[in-house]
Amino acid sequence: MAHILIVDDEERMRHLLSIMLSRKGYHVEQAGDGLEALEMIGAKPFDMIITDIKMPRMGGMDLLKKIMEMEIPSPVVFITAYATVESAVEAMRQGAVDYIIKPFEEARILLTVERTLGLSRIMAENRNLKREIRKAAGSEEIVYASKKMSAAMDLASTVAGTDAAVRLSGESGTGKELLARYIHNASPRSKERFVPLNCAAISPNLIESELFGHEKGSFTGAIQKSLGKFEYSNKGTLFLDEIGDLSLEAQARLLRALQEKKIQRVGGNEEIPVDIRFICATNQNLSENVKKGRFREDLFFRINVFPIELPPLRERTDDAILLARHFLRRLEGGLDRTQFSSGALRVLKEYAWPGNVRELANAVERAMILARGTGTITSETLSFLETSHPLNTDHAGFRLPPGGISLEEIEKDMVRQALETCKDNQTAAARFLGLTRAKFRVLLNQTKKTEK
Repeated sequence: MAHILIVDDEERMRHLLSIMLSRKGYHVEQAGDGLEALEMIGAKPFDMIITDIKMPRMGGMDLLKKIMEMEIPSPVVFITAYATVESAVEAMRQGAVDYIIKPFEEARILLTVERTLGLSRIMAENRNLKREIRKAAGSEEIVYASKKMSAAMDLASTVAGTDAAVRLSGESGTGKELLARYIHNASPRSKERFVPLNCAAISPNLIESELFGHEKGSFTGAIQKSLGKFEYSNKGTLFLDEIGDLSLEAQARLLRALQEKKIQRVGGNEEIPVDIRFICATNQNLSENVKKGRFREDLFFRINVFPIELPPLRERTDDAILLARHFLRRLEGGLDRTQFSSGALRVLKEYAWPGNVRELANAVERAMILARGTGTITSETLSFLETSHPLNTDHAGFRLPPGGISLEEIEKDMVRQALETCKDNQTAAARFLGLTRAKFRVLLNQTKKTEK
């Protein structure tokens, strides 16, 4: 039966309400004011709280404020003789679910309690659902034991409490966005939005609109005003992945926004102040891009306040087994129904993982399907890994020929071969090369342009 707390400085009123509700089978407890109620709420959960507004020491409005600040999931109903329209509106604005005026009818009280307890059950179901979703997804957990990954995590923990700009570098699939989310969740901005944007996935013509928003009519198709990622992430964290793919023009506008902490929407003149935590990531060598004029040096210095490099999975092979078991457990909903054989563990450790953690997660899912409920993933199950990219391959010791090479031509040839191998499936081809689909599409578009 529901557990209800009545808060009122008048003992007679508390006693009357207790009798009414107890007769209906509710379990009722009493508090003489807001401070006493807070102690009781902190000690045990209540399905709802009925409180007076005017009380000594701590009144109902202050109690409601504390409950909201502490994120206590108990709906609050006010009951008072000092009723005015203004106080009712203020109570509802602050988060109260209902408001009853003394003197009251028993039927009115019971109806309000029944309706509020229905809301309480919905709130509890939502909390449980969110908990189950987090448990099933497991996306926020970073699994590691290796020294290199531990060092990266230590740096992330150190910088999280500051507002310093962070630049994450590492190969595709190493978990840069996951680490960015970790930094956000460990920061003072954790209750605000984390807003990611993959710069390589946005058309160069639209990137400024995505970042800064646009005014109605500013370009063809702009049928209404739109907020950009800077405004949307205000007070929170903005994460730009593949920042090296920004055009020089977009880089200039990004630099100004970071320096001035103000933005202008595309087609607008108003300067809009923004307060964000900035994190970016790339698998490119930005220092080399600066030398080649592909990336602004002043922007590089602005975003490079606190660089963190994520090691590739082939340099943290011990983590491969930990991660594989983690992904398998997650796919099975926390149940340990399937195990890896010793041969499978050897394959996992010796494979080069060109797609890093992302490739490992996909490989575990494929292996679980191939195991067909046998309960064991063997080296034979993982034979699709052994046929390519072992850890000690010839290309690991590749040396440039004396006459040099054309990297551009090699990239084009790799794109063509990957598409042929994967039967024109771009997603599979990107995974085959250890690239994100967005990065693969950039290379594919470059290849098509040169072939015209």
